[in-house]
Amino acid sequence: MGNDPTRRAFLSSVAVLLPAACHKKAESQMTPTAQSARAMAPAISASTRGAAVPPLPPNRGAFPTRSLGETGVRVSMIGLGGHHIGLPDESVALRIMHKAIEHGLTFFDNCWDYNDGESERRMGKALEDGRREKVFLMTKIDGRTKEAAAAQLDESLKRLKTDHVDLVQIHEVIRHEDAPNVFAKGGAIEALVEAKKAGKTRFIGFTGHKSPSIHLSMLKTADEHGFSFDTVQMPLNPMDAHYDSFEKQVLPVLLNKKIGVLGMKSMGSGIILQSGVVQPAECLRYALSLPTSVVITGIDSEKILDQAIEVSANFHPLTGEEKQALLSRTEKVAMNGQFEKFKTSDYFDGTAKHPEWLTSKKL
Repeated sequence: MGNDPTRRAFLSSVAVLLPAACHKKAESQMTPTAQSARAMAPAISASTRGAAVPPLPPNRGAFPTRSLGETGVRVSMIGLGGHHIGLPDESVALRIMHKAIEHGLTFFDNCWDYNDGESERRMGKALEDGRREKVFLMTKIDGRTKEAAAAQLDESLKRLKTDHVDLVQIHEVIRHEDAPNVFAKGGAIEALVEAKKAGKTRFIGFTGHKSPSIHLSMLKTADEHGFSFDTVQMPLNPMDAHYDSFEKQVLPVLLNKKIGVLGMKSMGSGIILQSGVVQPAECLRYALSLPTSVVITGIDSEKILDQAIEVSANFHPLTGEEKQALLSRTEKVAMNGQFEKFKTSDYFDGTAKHPEWLTSKKL
């Protein structure tokens, strides 16, 4: 994203001191605990970056592309959300995915647990007949142990009908204990590093929607283990800026580390729209105006896909005045997080409702 004008504009406008705890520590400055962890965990000491990877073919459709952090890959600036693709009739879902590919949407999101695996099964079917090579395929796993994470990824690959995904992410990092569990001996990160070495994934990231402090803790723990994430996924929308903000607290850290930024919940699964102060296209444009690599949005109808196509094809970043006007309009209703229920309730917390997913090999 080094030459991305959106990124440069954001950096020039942000007056934030990056949390010291999330700066990469020099070896000589590391605590004895961190030094010990690095010495004891050679399997995860190597960065996930640096390997030569082929980029996707040039995008000539309606969806402009952006750089995915330092991976060397460019992806469509809007991504197709995996959860919503499991909601309509299968024939509709397949038609949506095929049309999205035809218009140049390359980033396909999914997760091991979405709709009891139906989302992955549908996506695997949609990507047959040579379409798999046209997309950047991402899925997520819930397992916090090495055994569970490895088994869940293998199950996802079977449903997606592929021998590898381009990106696998640790899903729902929404608890402060998630970071130490993931990086513990026998934790999930060991499985993902081994999966990368085996060619089952090209890149590794994590997602979460609960609190910026939990994201920062995950990044700090990764630093202490000498590990670099390729991507991080988080909510970015016109209300986030007013309440426990990922945009203000996490985004500058990711840019400093040159980690690919995956935006999500630009409309909060429609709940943000219920405020009556913002429209869908405004929410998408707001998130796209931030230095994101991709903004993942739920698409469960051709009408919603057409909306995403129109926003992308005609996209130009918000001016400073436009952004301020939108933030002024959302400030009052956003202050207590009532329309960002993913932060303030457990409504969106799949692993809270199904804690067995954190250790289970099967749904």
